[in-house]
Amino acid sequence: MLWSDPENEPPEDLRRTQDMMRRLSVLLALAMVFAMIVTGLR
Repeated sequence: MLWSDPENEPPEDLRRTQDMMRRLSVLLALAMVFAMIVTGLR
């Protein structure tokens, strides 16, 4: 089962979950960069 199949659109909750995971991963990456900067300035 591939999510990228054009003829098989994922259900709404799955799409919402994917968007939330993408947002969480971006926030986590920004937090990691911020933590690295903070620890580097100390």
